[in-house]
Amino acid sequence: MTAPLGPGTYSFSTDDVSGERLDLGVARLTGLSRTQAATLIATGKVTVDGRSERASFRCMAGESIDVTIPVPPGREIAPEQIALRIAFEDDDLVVVDKPAGMVVHPAPGNWTGTLVNALMGRGQGLAEGAAPERAGLVHRLDKETSGLLIVAKTDRALRAMSEALAARRITRRYACLAWGHLDADVVRVDQPLARDPNDRTRVAVRPEGRQAKTDFHRLARFDSAEFLRAHLHTGRTHQIRVHLASIGHPVVGDDTYGGGGGRRLVGLPPKRHFLHAAWLVFTHPVSGVEVDLRSPLPEDLRHSLATVAGEPDWFAHPDPLEYLGFYRATG
Repeated sequence: MTAPLGPGTYSFSTDDVSGERLDLGVARLTGLSRTQAATLIATGKVTVDGRSERASFRCMAGESIDVTIPVPPGREIAPEQIALRIAFEDDDLVVVDKPAGMVVHPAPGNWTGTLVNALMGRGQGLAEGAAPERAGLVHRLDKETSGLLIVAKTDRALRAMSEALAARRITRRYACLAWGHLDADVVRVDQPLARDPNDRTRVAVRPEGRQAKTDFHRLARFDSAEFLRAHLHTGRTHQIRVHLASIGHPVVGDDTYGGGGGRRLVGLPPKRHFLHAAWLVFTHPVSGVEVDLRSPLPEDLRHSLATVAGEPDWFAHPDPLEYLGFYRATG
């Protein structure tokens, strides 16, 4: 039996539940009980291709089901005094340079110590358009991915930035180290992604999944790995990690998708993968001014890069990304 999914919004293909009642299909896809699934449907937390349907609706192949599982009643998100590195802030937005190891929002097993808890602890207003546990979040980063993340302070800013993200008007480029060697200097992976039916905590390339496209540019080649710039055209869960693993070059240190071995060879600490949201460009939703933000490689990744390159001096460089031409990206 599938373990129940925690709070969050999930997308599924109807292909796996074609012909079933909607409440039974949602229950099977999420691991929830039929009663819980029916409650979500009745309260507008389930849509089929963007429309509301009754619990008795018969699912048809070729559609998508979106399910929002709210935080259990009575669970309050507590403000916490946790230091954050702020890359940009004004009355509408705050961009956080998230450290590796920090979960973005509260969920079962991580109700405290998250980025949202820390933001609430700053005593600032956050957009209320999202669920409390995701207050103001425009997008997310995986726990062990570091780097730049946008949070909206007002509902107006959240709507505008969410629309810009959906329309691909926010440029997000990541620095990553991948095992092995790509077949070319520039590789595009255009493969649909969906939850792995055998493990709902993982994502897999699936023909019925949502479109996902990533461009990878090789910036440096080493004996066992390559340093890449990844450009997201879409923003699916685990997209970069799954796309690289799908072509046989998993992210170094990624225990989930096959890149965790050889960690000592590249000087990478435990429970850390080499993926950093380093460059973010967007148009401010109120002023209309272009915002260009850059986050240098954290110390642990600089050390790893210097180790794999066999160039100790790289560790002393304030930002190896500049040295390697990361910010000269055009694609």
